[in-house]
Amino acid sequence: MDRKNLELAIQLRHELHQHPELSNKEVWTKQHLMEFLQIHTKLEIVDQGAWFYAVYRVGKGKRNIAFRADFDALPIDETIDIPHRSKFPGISHKCGHDGHAASLAAFALEVDQNGANQNIFFLFQHAEETGDGAIQCASFIKENHIDEMFAYHNMSGMPLQSVNVIEGTAHYASKGMTIHMEGTPAHASQPETGVNPAFAIAKIIDRIPEFTAADKNHGTVLCTVIQVAVGERAFGIAASKGELLLTIRAFYEAELDQLQHNLEDFALEQAEKYGLKVRFSYHDVFPETVNHKESIDKVRKVCQAKGIVLNEMTEAFRASEDFGYYTKLTKGAMIFIGNGETYPHIHTVDYDFRDELIETAVEVFKGVASL
Repeated sequence: MDRKNLELAIQLRHELHQHPELSNKEVWTKQHLMEFLQIHTKLEIVDQGAWFYAVYRVGKGKRNIAFRADFDALPIDETIDIPHRSKFPGISHKCGHDGHAASLAAFALEVDQNGANQNIFFLFQHAEETGDGAIQCASFIKENHIDEMFAYHNMSGMPLQSVNVIEGTAHYASKGMTIHMEGTPAHASQPETGVNPAFAIAKIIDRIPEFTAADKNHGTVLCTVIQVAVGERAFGIAASKGELLLTIRAFYEAELDQLQHNLEDFALEQAEKYGLKVRFSYHDVFPETVNHKESIDKVRKVCQAKGIVLNEMTEAFRASEDFGYYTKLTKGAMIFIGNGETYPHIHTVDYDFRDELIETAVEVFKGVASL
């Protein structure tokens, strides 16, 4: 790619890194990205509030291809000494979304300057970390008749600048589940006069291995206990309220739904047995992310033509990704570009996005856009 464009993209990445914003609070980040494209390109920019997209139009009768980057940060303090370190205590780009956004902006520069033979949409999305972003942006697919969509994520444990692909499920489906239970309080000396949710919650936890057993599911099903909160720190009062926080996760989204139903049904049974009120709430809901073979084949073709190292993955990532909301609506693929086999992992304090990945991502995107 053009050296000036690469330098601009790296500078942009560092600016984004210095000003991280959490999911659904990315006001400066979004505005800065829009201004960058307004200054350096002639692309049409469509502001959608929390998110936006830019468009390079060839005209009617051409395919509409979209590329997506996320731009939210994480609630992790920046502890490493780097020139572009976060200016905001407790918040940093420890997932590399600053790099994803800078890569997409660099790709937009290249398309704006060199043209394309298809209509290209550059989607800059908020709130990936919480699963809110893509579901809010999903209308973009139908409104713009998007034929195919691509994205990438940087990933440690893979050779530096290698492209890694997998057909079918690339990321598990998951959601945060909270089981709220309420009984009646009692003096600790007379627990029989109240209703304590601790026993019901304990039995729900005890039943988890049965629901997630390998012989009862076609794919991997996981249920992770996140927090158990029962009662108050008052030794004279028996517990009357409790919450059980779980992250439920599965290779197949249908089996995630079945796990949820099993947990709900069993919790309802326990609530009836012990005389408790029960309700459920859900957070950070992610679908399974499924890659389409046709889209992955295009990435393979581009890597072969450009001499980019390509690796075939054998397992999906258990961690979730909201890009799956898009591939439910159109063809597409999420690919992974390696940070290096021993490089610090994302979501850890020692991690920082590697600027070398920007050019790799742009070259893959340019190749895919030309097919």
